[in-house]
Amino acid sequence: MEAETLALAQGIDFSLWSLFARATFAVKLVMIILIFASFWAWSIIVQKLIRYRAARAEAARFDDKFWSGEPLDELFDTIGPEPRGSAEKIFAAGMTEWRRSHRDDGGLIAGATARIDRSMDVAINKEAEKLQKGLSVLATVGSTAPFIGLFGTVVGIMNSFIEIAEQQNTSLAVVAPGIAEALLATGLGLLAAIPAVIFYNKLSSDSDRIIAGYEAFSDEFATILSRQLDS
Repeated sequence: MEAETLALAQGIDFSLWSLFARATFAVKLVMIILIFASFWAWSIIVQKLIRYRAARAEAARFDDKFWSGEPLDELFDTIGPEPRGSAEKIFAAGMTEWRRSHRDDGGLIAGATARIDRSMDVAINKEAEKLQKGLSVLATVGSTAPFIGLFGTVVGIMNSFIEIAEQQNTSLAVVAPGIAEALLATGLGLLAAIPAVIFYNKLSSDSDRIIAGYEAFSDEFATILSRQLDS
């Protein structure tokens, strides 16, 4: 009897596709959700890695232009009214308010420094929102995917016990397929969650560093303009 049971167990296909195909509708639904969440997370990860690399390169290029000694008015005219890069948009926001603060007689309207600071802060906040968009999805996937997978595992194990009760048989051939299908849901949950958590932490740190660079540039630029106001 034991040899017959082992032979039946060895004849069962335990490939991933077979485990998915044999699973109940509820477990299949859980697996599909986890696979979709994993692909969604990876699409955001790749997109953000490319976006952050481009943002750092753009900030470095603009930094070289800004500190090259070229007059700020000429640099602003070169960039134009619709700058593309984030650092250029912050600079353009400050320069636009700087020019608007001049009266027709050449004098400055009171409170120019505060308005310039606010204009650049608004531009920084807009760029920060773009940089951080999608990170909440990674946080959600990282925190919920293991529990979704665990739910699929619980449902799968319940179905295994029901099948045992119906067949009145606790042999390996009866128990193994259901347990394997249930554990596959947990594995998919971890597969979705682990990269999401790791890259959420990395991308959040990268985003904070990029935004800190924008804020540092804003402070330096405001200091230059304030010096010109005082003179």
